[in-house]
Amino acid sequence: MVQEGGFRSLWRGNGINVLKIAPEYAIKFSVFEQCKNSFCGAHGSPPFQERLLASSLAVATSQTLINPMEVLKTRLTLRRTGQYKGLLDCARQILEREGTRALYRGYLPNMLGIIPYACTDLAVYEMLRCFWLKSGRDMEDPSGLVSLSSVTLSTTCGQMASYPLTLVRTRMQAQDTVEGLNPTMSEVFRRILAQQGWPGLYRGMTPTLLKVLPAAGISYVVYEAMKKTLGV
Repeated sequence: MVQEGGFRSLWRGNGINVLKIAPEYAIKFSVFEQCKNSFCGAHGSPPFQERLLASSLAVATSQTLINPMEVLKTRLTLRRTGQYKGLLDCARQILEREGTRALYRGYLPNMLGIIPYACTDLAVYEMLRCFWLKSGRDMEDPSGLVSLSSVTLSTTCGQMASYPLTLVRTRMQAQDTVEGLNPTMSEVFRRILAQQGWPGLYRGMTPTLLKVLPAAGISYVVYEAMKKTLGV
């Protein structure tokens, strides 16, 4: 990548990746709070099943609305030097050559991946929460290390559980129908298994897991700093 496009190529697609964060998390947290309140009332503490349902609905809603941005991010990340002039040019070329349906390519594996991710993420987080409570820690106001370790471990396990579907989604989003390729989810699965076997469903897992800790750490530090700055 560095030889083909220089060090800047390592940040390809980062612009749209940052732009989608605000609507993605705003939608996700808004839907989650609405679902949680409708299930248990404004001050209730929902049980595991209802938290799982609320979390799944929130993620499904946000992913449905930002799926076109995910497709654009994938195409911009995998582009060759000079292939697109920018975000708008990428969107224009996709619409002209492949139509609007291309912006929702990979939608099905994306939705199916929510179930194993949310189940594993919440289950691991609840297990860690019980562990910290038994050790005598205050989970109403947990320390930074407890919060960071719990989020990191639960996110890592969730990503491992849903990674095959994430890989299939990315493969589908990267396809260009002009090249005569528009495979279904099952066709992508079969192709990966035929060419690479079961380990092929976890290609790229190492960099995915390596980024969890720094991503969670930076997010937590910035979040705490902004809370103090804004006085909330």
